[in-house]
Order: sequence, then C-alpha cells, then structure tokens
Amino acid sequence: MSHIGSSPPRPEDPGLVAGTHPYVADIGVGGCLDAVFVRSYDAHGSLVSVDASEAGSVPGVAGAWAAADLPELPDVPFPPGSRSPAEMGRPALARGRVRYVGEPVAVVLAADRYAAEDGAGLVMVEIDPLPPLLDPGEAAASGTSLFDDCDNVAAVREYGAPVGDVMDRAPVVIEDTIRNQRVVPSSIEARAILVVPEAGGLTIWASHQAPHRLQRSLAKTLGLDPSSVRVVVPRVGGAFGAKSQTYPEYVVVAYLSMMLGRPVRWIEDRREAFAGATHGRGQTQHLRLAADEEGRILALEALIDADVGAYPHTGELVPSMTAWVMSGAYEIPNLFVRTRAVVTNQTPTASYRGAGRPEAAFAVERMVDKLAHRLSIDPAEIRRRNFIPPDHFPYGSPTGALYDSARHSEALDQALELIDYEGLRSEQARRRAAGEGPLLGIGMASYVERSGGQPGTSEYGSVEIDPDGTIVARSGTSPQGQGNTTVLAQIVADAFGADLDRVRIVQSDTSEVPSGTGTFASRSVQVGGSALHQASVEVIEEALRRGAKRFGAAASDVAYSDGRITSISGGSVELVDLLADGPLVSEIEFSAPQAFPFGTYVVALEVDLDTGGIGLLRIAVVDDCGVVVNPAGVRGQTIGSLAQGIGQALFEAIPYDEGGQPLVSTMMDYSLPTAAEIPELRLGEIVTPNPNVPLGTKGAGEAGCIGAPPAIVNAVVDALAGYDAGIEMPVTPEKVWRALARRDDREV
Repeated sequence: MSHIGSSPPRPEDPGLVAGTHPYVADIGVGGCLDAVFVRSYDAHGSLVSVDASEAGSVPGVAGAWAAADLPELPDVPFPPGSRSPAEMGRPALARGRVRYVGEPVAVVLAADRYAAEDGAGLVMVEIDPLPPLLDPGEAAASGTSLFDDCDNVAAVREYGAPVGDVMDRAPVVIEDTIRNQRVVPSSIEARAILVVPEAGGLTIWASHQAPHRLQRSLAKTLGLDPSSVRVVVPRVGGAFGAKSQTYPEYVVVAYLSMMLGRPVRWIEDRREAFAGATHGRGQTQHLRLAADEEGRILALEALIDADVGAYPHTGELVPSMTAWVMSGAYEIPNLFVRTRAVVTNQTPTASYRGAGRPEAAFAVERMVDKLAHRLSIDPAEIRRRNFIPPDHFPYGSPTGALYDSARHSEALDQALELIDYEGLRSEQARRRAAGEGPLLGIGMASYVERSGGQPGTSEYGSVEIDPDGTIVARSGTSPQGQGNTTVLAQIVADAFGADLDRVRIVQSDTSEVPSGTGTFASRSVQVGGSALHQASVEVIEEALRRGAKRFGAAASDVAYSDGRITSISGGSVELVDLLADGPLVSEIEFSAPQAFPFGTYVVALEVDLDTGGIGLLRIAVVDDCGVVVNPAGVRGQTIGSLAQGIGQALFEAIPYDEGGQPLVSTMMDYSLPTAAEIPELRLGEIVTPNPNVPLGTKGAGEAGCIGAPPAIVNAVVDALAGYDAGIEMPVTPEKVWRALARRDDREV
C-alpha cells in the first residue's frame, strides 16, 4: 500500500469550510480581559508623555499602562543569529522615543474589547516630532541616528569576493538599481494571543508558526522555566512568515497576565496589521553584471540595502537569504554580495513568503533579461548559455550555498512548450509588423529556491504504536492551513503500509510534543516528514528484532507487512502484541542540508496602448520540489504562492508620505489580487529527488512568489520592446502608460 504521490481527502477540511474549528478568538476563558494598544501617530519623535489615567473612568476597564507604569516590563528579545547592536533593542512599549507610526505606546485592559477601545481613546499621548528617515540608502548615510550611540546600519554581511577587476575588463557591463517594494503579508486571520496564568506558569494560545520557539522566547523574557510555559497553536488562518516571531504585544500581554493573575487576550485588528505588525521585502539593490560578447556571465555584484524598519529583529536576517541564492540558476564564476540591514522610521520588516529568495530572483532575472536585450539574444537562449550544467551538481555557489541538484534547461524547455513560446513570438512579430495592438509581451524567469530553514536546524518527530493499534506520530512542525497534517500522515502510513485512518498526527502543543522548530521556509515535509519517516522505520526495525526473538529466528527470517511481523516458518504476530516487551516508540531529531528547489515561469500578457492596462493571458509553471507526496497539496501551494507573486508584481505596495505616514491602512486601500486576476495556468513539473533526505522531498510552498514577479515584469518590458524606462513593482497601468509615452516620445 503506497500513499506517496496520492491526494486523499484532507480530514481537516470539513471543519475549516464549515467554520467549526476554533481559532484563538474563539477560545472561551472565564474572567478574560481584552487588550487594546494605543499606538504612535508620529513616525519619529521624542515621547514627551503618556497619560493613561482617564482610561480607568470607562466602565469595565481594569487598567491602563504606559512603559513608565511598568518599569519591570522586559524588552522584546533579539532572535538567535542576530548581529544587530544591543542599542537597537525593541521595547515592548515605547520608551523615550517613537520610531514608526503604529508603535505601541500604551495598553488598556477591559472586560470586553468595546470598553478597552473606549478607554484607549482617552489615553493622551504627547510626541515632539523629529524628522523621519524613510529611504534605507539615505538612512545609512545620514548623520541623524535613530538610536543613541550607533549609526543606522544594524548589520553588514559580505558573501563571495569583490569583482571590480572583472568588471573593469569585461566586454559588456550592465548596471541597474532594482527595488522590491514593501508589501503586507495579509493573512485572513491577523495576529492573536491568549495568555492564561496557572500555578507556576502560563498556558498560551497563539496564532503562530513555531510554538516551541515562542515558548522558549517568552519563558526567557519573563524569567520562567520553559517547562512551565505551555504554548498551544489552534487553527491558524494563514501566516506567510509573519507569525514566526515574538512581538511586543505578546510580551505585554503575557507580562500583564502574570502581574494581574488573570487571562488576557489580544486580537489584532486589520488597521494594526497594516501599520503595527511586519511588512515584507523592502530591498534596494544596486547591481552590476559583466558578460562576454556571447552573453556568458562573467561576474555579478549586488550591493543590497535592506529596509528593516524601525527595529531590526528578524528583518535583519532576511537579506542573508537573498545573498545565499543570488547566483540563481546560473554558473557565475565571480560573485560578490554585500548586504546592509538599515533601520528607518517605518514598520519593521520580517520574513514574508519566500523571505529573501524572491528579491534575489527578481534581481538576477531582470539583469539577465537586460543582458539579452543588450546583446539581441533571445532571453531563453541566454539562460541556456549560463545555466549550471546538470553534471556540475552538487554546485557550490560563490556565496556559500551548496545546490544539491537541478535540471534547469529541462524546466525551461517544458515551460516554453507549455506556453507555446514559438507561437507567441510569431504572433508578437505579426502585431509589431502590422502596428496592431494590444502589445504582446512574453517574459520568463528561472529561479532557485532554498528550503529547510536555517542551516543546522533540525526537526523533532516521534512515532509510537498505541495498544489499540493506532500509530501516533508527533511532529514539531505546526501548520497554518497548508494541509501538512494529511501529508505527514501519508508519510507515516506509507512507511507502515497502513490505512491513513490508523495514523494520528499530533502537533502544535508544547505539552504534547517535547520539542520542535516549526513550519516556515517550506520545511515541514522535507525535514519534519523525514523525521517521521525515519522514526517509522526505526519502530518497524525494533518490531522485527522483537519478532525474531519471539520466533527464535534470525533477523533475515522475519519480515514486516500490514501491521504484522511474519516468520518464514509460518508464525506471525501483530505489532500491538509486541508491546508486551515494552513500548514501540522512536524519537528523532532529524537534520539535513538545505535543499534547493528550482523551476521556470513563463508569462504571456497584453498591454493596452491607450491606457497602459495589463492583461495576463496565461502563465506556464514548471517547478521541481523533488518527490511529491501529495500532488493536490503542491498544486494548492503553487497557485496560492503564485497569486501572491502576481500581487507583488502588479498590485501590492504600502507607500509612505514624506512625514512617514503609511498611505494604506485598510483592505479598501490595499490592492490584493482576487481569483478574477489569476489567468489560465499551465502547470508542469520536473522531479529531481533531494539526495539528502530519505523520501527525496524538497520544499514546495514559496515558488510562485519567487518565479512570478520577474517573469511578469520581464513580460511587460518585452511588450514595450525592451523599453522599461525605470518601471518598478508594482507595475501599474499608470507606470506603463508613462513608459509608453516616453517610448513614443509623447508628452506625459
């Protein structure tokens, strides 16, 4: 019985569709207080005073506090691996200075949310404004520091070696500055936490991606033993990287719950999610690419300024992920990347689906297309000339990444065939010759992803046979709607040759699962699934040893099948019967090198000559995520990620005015793609097994965010006959209309 490669119904789906699964906001706890935060209305300024005294006059309000009222309130902890200076520590409530619009400056607790909101409206905040710094390059060069005793560069990292000498002698050099705008993760469920004090500790329900990380972080921050803090993650309405950290609001809620001895809940509203949570992307990349006259890349230099917002926190780590995969799918002999994480007076940035890899793919794929245009070489051909050959794997990138395997030319060729590349080019030539519109554009992007999480991280998995025959599998991963529970059950059931309904997956509760890393970086199946597979194999091996001993047979004379150990002499015993000799259980901490999924996206679109409107016609998608356990799950991840990639390319941005005020605060202002904006999709696949894990799996959750944006922008530029005129994401009709006017030498 094989479950690998099948797509069974997901048991979790009926409750999700019917709305019967509980989220943090649905959990009822007696005596619970609701929290509402008062936030800074200025982007930068001295915090003169916060007067919360009037809030207590509202019936139902239990208390209101600013930082001065809570002198023992701890700061938000830095994440492991951070290189940011201690001076850039993030207070849970602002002290002395505010650094972005939306920063928490006070909190009000009340018997219900309505009373807390009324109380928050009476908190008086006085801020003496200071000039804001909004551009990371300007902030890095500014003599004005956002933090005392240090400049605005939180961390500098370098990868590879300088390439100036290659640039000086190269026949072709292309330079450009490319920007990835800020976007909002926009999960259906915003952040949420409920803290219940109990004898000797806390029970915490949170909408989170990594319960054990949150357990360790809050325990350390509050001076508690981690074993006294239980974190439970119920159903989660999306996360996309933005729910993998410890936020100021979490520290405040937990601290006040302990101080008051009462449950405290905070549910983020949508306005807070826009200004007070985290944003994604926010990179400015200064790029130089050198090539010979045949289009073979000789060197690439990327000087990256990452806008990490007001506090570095996890945002400081994201540009390193950009650097690791900056070579993309190409054999670039000389490569240098310098990243600077720079603080500004904007909402902090952090991981967002793809987390650094979309920024790298966009940079490389735009530069490769510019090279093709400069040399009048077909963009598909110039990619073939530079792909890493299949026999060069494992391939060590100059930035330190070790790519496990890939077949880039095969993925490109399949995508071109799916999109009907030759037919589209023929139609494009016909329209151009006839002077007919709309303009037709074809763009492509070949990407490399990184999955598995930070190097050296592991994942917990255990498998145990219950007396009733149930196979209980515990995993340190924690899903947010991806269907990972079903996929992990498939892996375990496949190892045992058992029906899926015999497997019970336990996740997302630190009292049930002793350790874990979490679900992010497309790692759940690759690392968590491998842990459960290995644990399953070890349980079966132990059962075989016990069976051989029971039958007095050699190990080679017994076999496992269908829940039984059978001897060649004819005897057999069920697994549950072997529990008489002790538990049948295995616990694993599985670690493997990062994997590097890859693929190619090709986009066909039309541009209206009169309005600059962009109409996506179809997108060909060819991804390689290794061996696919659940095809329907991978398809869902592909389409969902692709929608977010379309959003960044064409619609989404969160701009600020010159005073540091965000100009987007609701879903009425922020343009998210809907089903109506998703064109015809033609999906293909390549299967190159991951050589470093037992099932050959790689990550599958983030490809669309990586491959779609550069392919779409390349297609727009192609429609404009290579005249991009500084078009940046999101590529709006207005930007295209202005580029058309400049191309045709019309008045703008």
